[in-house]
Amino acid sequence: MFKKLPISLLLLSLAVFSGKQAKAQETDSKIYDIISTISADSIEADIRKLVSFGTRNTFSDTLSDTRGIGAARRWIKSEFDNIASDCNCMDVFYQKDFVKKEDGGRIPKDAWVVNVVAIQKGTKYPNRYIIMSGDIDSRASNTMDFKIDAPGANDNASGMAGTMEAARVLSKYQFENSIVYVGLSGEEQGLFGGKGLAEYAKKNNWDIIGILNNDMIGNIEGVDGVISNRDFRIFSEPVPPTETERERNMRRFYGGEVDGISRQLARYIHKTTKTYMPEMNPMMIYRLDRFGRGGHHRPFNDLGFAGVRIMEAHENYNRQHQDIRTENGIEYGDVIEGVNFDYAKKLTSVNAINLASLAWAPPAPEKVEIGGIVEADTKLRWKAVQGAAGYKIYWRDTTAPQWQHSRFVKDVTEFTLDGVVIDNFFFGVSAVGENGHESVVVFPSGTFR
Repeated sequence: MFKKLPISLLLLSLAVFSGKQAKAQETDSKIYDIISTISADSIEADIRKLVSFGTRNTFSDTLSDTRGIGAARRWIKSEFDNIASDCNCMDVFYQKDFVKKEDGGRIPKDAWVVNVVAIQKGTKYPNRYIIMSGDIDSRASNTMDFKIDAPGANDNASGMAGTMEAARVLSKYQFENSIVYVGLSGEEQGLFGGKGLAEYAKKNNWDIIGILNNDMIGNIEGVDGVISNRDFRIFSEPVPPTETERERNMRRFYGGEVDGISRQLARYIHKTTKTYMPEMNPMMIYRLDRFGRGGHHRPFNDLGFAGVRIMEAHENYNRQHQDIRTENGIEYGDVIEGVNFDYAKKLTSVNAINLASLAWAPPAPEKVEIGGIVEADTKLRWKAVQGAAGYKIYWRDTTAPQWQHSRFVKDVTEFTLDGVVIDNFFFGVSAVGENGHESVVVFPSGTFR
């Protein structure tokens, strides 16, 4: 015998059910499918193949089929070509620039710096690009020595293998925005590959959502004794180096010292990872790169593009930039034994789900402006985004690293947050697609009354 529920209890039950259903719809099952498809075995095979070329120094042999950077980049291109053939969805090509010994720095001889680029074209916004990069080149203790063995298993065959695996998996899907998978060269000699591709993108008017630079994603045992297969770092600069004097003055009065486009991209990666891979511990590092050092996202930042570095949290310096040797019982050298393939799989998954989320999302709002000076409410307005089903307004304490509060609003171009005082928070707006995927949050760039 069933008992009739009181109407109040019935309504409460329906509300709870609706809440759970809404919460379930906040995630996309395809993202979990992507995570489950990334293969540690495939990543391991690619790392071993890259290590087998002996050295991938940018100035090493380019004619041999078995040794040197020439053989390595031809093999990488052949793998991208195979993926492109299977999906009929990619353009694969070399992008190159010439460097001369007379230019100085770490250039032992004249040479071509050659990148391998694979572009999976978007169906709706083909000129909007989200980029994942790994480095092809390697080095030993002396970066000018291009003949000695430099296997570069973790630095950076791991990042290159992760990029190739992401291409294999994501090529099975269609995206509204374009995805670029690229192997960059010349990193160890002065970020030449990234500089060349960033300038190529600028010249060809690419609308870049951001670059996810992967440099060392396979080591879990730090030189400090810490071992972790869940921690990883996201490096991002606070504001673009290309900001104008007007933008600098606005920051002084309105805030935004840690709200530049690269920092918003880092927050996006953090949020997506915690949503779909809660077992992982993404560490937001408020710095362009490791202390006093640089990576291949920097040339993109230099031209005003968003870019971050994704890498392991606990480095082993004995395995970086070292000749293979044993001294005082300590083994040096970047060899295959120092790579944890399951961990490389996890960080490849981090990249893949963020590439997919951004590639499925509408463009970010433009002309986001804020108002509410000496008022009890905060007002936001923005330019409508074609293809957006709605927008999400975010706000957080001025000292909080992540967005704390949000409110979804439907197809409008302005909204007032009643009772939220502008003085006490930072604000931003993202565009939301019909599929639920969001753009990167945009910090206001202007004010109104």
